[in-house]
Amino acid sequence: MKTNILVIGDIVGKPGRLILKDKLKSYIEREEIHFCVANGENAAGGAGITEEIANELLSYGVDVITTGDHVWDKKEIIHALETNKGIIRPGNYSPLASGKGYTIKNSKLGNPVGVINLLGRVFMKPVDCPFRVVDEILKNIVRETPIIIVDMHAEATSEKIAMGWYLDGRVSAVVGTHTHVPTADEKVLPHGTAFISDLGMTGPHESILGRKVECVLKAIVTQMPTRFEVAEKDVRISGVKVSIESQTGRAESIKRIEVRESN
Repeated sequence: MKTNILVIGDIVGKPGRLILKDKLKSYIEREEIHFCVANGENAAGGAGITEEIANELLSYGVDVITTGDHVWDKKEIIHALETNKGIIRPGNYSPLASGKGYTIKNSKLGNPVGVINLLGRVFMKPVDCPFRVVDEILKNIVRETPIIIVDMHAEATSEKIAMGWYLDGRVSAVVGTHTHVPTADEKVLPHGTAFISDLGMTGPHESILGRKVECVLKAIVTQMPTRFEVAEKDVRISGVKVSIESQTGRAESIKRIEVRESN
């Protein structure tokens, strides 16, 4: 039996949320998706996420929301991180921080799926070592399920690739998030772990990483403080569909997906 998992790249602001509202459930039904993971750390105005928005995304068909370095931008999310199994924060933040770095929930087939969230250290703020932390998390998850998805939220492509090879054969998939630009390196590694360096962005693509072009250009050209407003046009869902052998947790395939407003 195969478990089909959809993993969605960084949701940016209201446009990203609205296309999920309009398109996600029909895509899940059409493509026989059994479990959906989405990175939601930019879902609230382009920076952070609130409990209300988290519940909104879960109602659209997302099973687990991962986050990243913007997880603390909206203090309202702290309660949800403590009480809702559907949203997690990077596991290599301090163990004293609110929330957990992994969760386990059942798919539509009834089998458990583990999801781990990690944060890179290259060109990012100081956090604990993601490699050592994921080793500790896996000691708990592997007792309950062989199907494990890892969201490696990181700036450096090399660090994301390193995590893919480090976990090859130990998890079902390692997917990169954070840079908002989809990469073309999707593959199944030799020991059965699906990998891609970056899922891309679920949000407005007529933009600079989801923000209005004129705002970002003004900041770059003038070097003056500028508010980066969320863009609105050419909204797409970006991510991957991973098919996994349910008993072993080994990935059989990984395919990039893109859903446009006109689809």
